[in-house]
Amino acid sequence: MATLRGRGLALAFLASLLLAAVPSMASSDDFLQCVRDKIPGELVYTQCSSSFAGVLVNYIKNAKFVNTTAKPLCIVTPTDASHVQAAIRCGRGHGVRLRVRSGGHDYEGLSYRSARQEVFGLLDLAALRAVSVDEAASTAWVESGATIGELYYAVAKNNPRLAFPSGECPTIGVGGHFSGGGIGMMMRKYGLSIDRVVDAKLVNANGDLLDRAGMGEDLFWAIRGGGGGNFGVVLSWKVQLVPVPATVTVFNIAKTLEQGAIDILTKWQDVAPALPSELTITVMVTGQQAVFRALYLGECGSLASTMRDRFPELNMTSADCQPMTWLQSAALSFFSFTNSKPVEDVLLPRPASPTTFSKGKSDYVRRAIPKAVWKEIYASWFTMKGAGVIVLEPHGGFMCGVPEDATPYPHRRGVLYVIQYIAYWMSADGGPAATSWLDGFYGFMAHHVTKHPREAYVNFRDLDIGQNALEDDFGAAENARFWGQRYFLSNYEKLAKVKAAVDPTNYFRNEQSIPPMANQPRE
Repeated sequence: MATLRGRGLALAFLASLLLAAVPSMASSDDFLQCVRDKIPGELVYTQCSSSFAGVLVNYIKNAKFVNTTAKPLCIVTPTDASHVQAAIRCGRGHGVRLRVRSGGHDYEGLSYRSARQEVFGLLDLAALRAVSVDEAASTAWVESGATIGELYYAVAKNNPRLAFPSGECPTIGVGGHFSGGGIGMMMRKYGLSIDRVVDAKLVNANGDLLDRAGMGEDLFWAIRGGGGGNFGVVLSWKVQLVPVPATVTVFNIAKTLEQGAIDILTKWQDVAPALPSELTITVMVTGQQAVFRALYLGECGSLASTMRDRFPELNMTSADCQPMTWLQSAALSFFSFTNSKPVEDVLLPRPASPTTFSKGKSDYVRRAIPKAVWKEIYASWFTMKGAGVIVLEPHGGFMCGVPEDATPYPHRRGVLYVIQYIAYWMSADGGPAATSWLDGFYGFMAHHVTKHPREAYVNFRDLDIGQNALEDDFGAAENARFWGQRYFLSNYEKLAKVKAAVDPTNYFRNEQSIPPMANQPRE
């Protein structure tokens, strides 16, 4: 009896997937009419709208996605939760899926485009950007369409001794960044962004508006690091703010090969994760140098003393110190770690059309890469045509004390650092050399990073590691396990089970979304 019942559940689940995979007989026109009827017309842009192309491109950060493979039927720019609910219900009712964009930094553009031919609508959350700070409780509500630059600015202007641990590029949208984890310069002290999220408001696949209590702890767990575009539309996040000193200290020290860059970098791998948690030193490897960038939550004298004791190889002195407020440090350029503009001019603008083409990948390192390998990397890979950059960000500190399954982001204890690979080019015809370099270098690094699985960071999304089938199938979750475990390790299975519970028909789906785990028959 148990076997028959189990098979019945499995068949019912399969039937639901098959029904979900078949578009409604209603046409795309019916979906568009539904959206127009339920959402103010000025918030909806169809492909016939004169502003459609501008709105679509406005928050794209990668020029190679300007001419997307498949564009949305329409763009809905909600200003209220009811607009999101209406769009989802129209989509469900007329067989049109939705993709959701908050900032446009999506490395594969899956939040606003389809890599293959598919009919879909776009929810662009850029107008949902309010930040409300409760100084007494040291919390803030931030809407998903806000950028982290806007979040940083609102918090610090309310109280300069409060901040939030998040990413380093101010134009990143909060919604996507938090959904994947949120690594940044303060994660060694305060953890990832998701480690400080205490509530959220989400619209699920049925169009219901839920907070943490309403969605339940499993779904609340899943949205904090399980990747964007999987479980519903998170409209806003309640975050716990963290204290910062009145003055922080940064430095930016470049070392060439002649100045010992390889020896210093080799030593950095073991030193950086073990430094006091108030100090984060990242490395950018490019050309024939390594650039060491630091944020220290304290003053220069203490930093210089720590560096003399723990990392004398870098030869950092008080002359390298740049004292400033935490907000000023958040406005520093990602590539140069310097800035001469007012913080408002860096943190608040939302740049328009993209000019740079790029492709990214990621790796995690749990065992230091030998000096001989770094020599080969510099000699062979960073002298090559099309060579890009790699950015190394240390873990350790707070990150070591968080269990692997506390959030979907599992890369915690034992991780020395994460590598971000970036290939970029300035014109469409420059892509072959840059991507050839990236693919070759990534293949070379396979021997020196994590294995079984080779771990990756979901916010540095990479379709090369695997994609879902075009249509749903009963074994989709098992087929996606190969790439899913690279992002989430053993947390992948729980994410797929949460997906089955909250979105069993897989309404929120893209080329690398988490499929629902089918109920397996019990023998």
